[in-house]
Amino acid sequence: MVTSGESSTSAAEMLYDLLVDNEDLAGFLGDLASISTDQVGPGGATHCGVLLERHRRNVVVGWSSPEARQLDETQAGFDAGPCLDAQRTSTLIRVPDVRYEARWPAYMAVVRESGIRSILAVPLTLSGAGVAAMNFYTSDPAGFDDADIERARQHAALASRALSVAVRIAKESEEAADRRRAMESRTAIDVAVGVIMAQNRCRQEEAFDILQKASNNRNLKLRTLAEELVGSIGQQAPITSFDS
Repeated sequence: MVTSGESSTSAAEMLYDLLVDNEDLAGFLGDLASISTDQVGPGGATHCGVLLERHRRNVVVGWSSPEARQLDETQAGFDAGPCLDAQRTSTLIRVPDVRYEARWPAYMAVVRESGIRSILAVPLTLSGAGVAAMNFYTSDPAGFDDADIERARQHAALASRALSVAVRIAKESEEAADRRRAMESRTAIDVAVGVIMAQNRCRQEEAFDILQKASNNRNLKLRTLAEELVGSIGQQAPITSFDS
């Protein structure tokens, strides 16, 4: 018999492996949803979806099956449903039988057509990095009992820690990519300013003003216009060198 402590250790190890094996948030969320189906609900009959909404970023969805994907994306489209309420209120939400559920009527109509009968929505805690929740679905009425709820809470606590790390890694990667793009843009602009200075025998500030006005007049991004200008004198687009 597997004890609760052994089960938690195993789940923690799996979540650690997910962090190691995935290079992006979407892949992490998909794998998280897949392994979570074994933690909660009827064995072999549970679907799981994970919704992550980051500040100033798009909603990211992970799923264990096409059914979970469709239901989570539909919920996001309606902007209403148990998973979104679990996110927003940090409250676990159980729907014992969707046939008699009066909340979220538009979304429930879609769920009933899918053959799903029970839903369990569990919030994940991300410490200010956004909001997230896991949706568990099953075709069994009253498919999630009190023991499932306790397992879901324990699993969500571990998943929250792993997802927090995944979000932090993604944020740092995105910021590094943003800095790289900014440096590449700066290189092209600096070279173009040098060309204008040479052509017009003017100071750097005046050359930059000329480039910026031309950018506004032509409704082109400054970097695009700078690369065009460098190309017009027979040179390739400037390349920014980065230490490896």
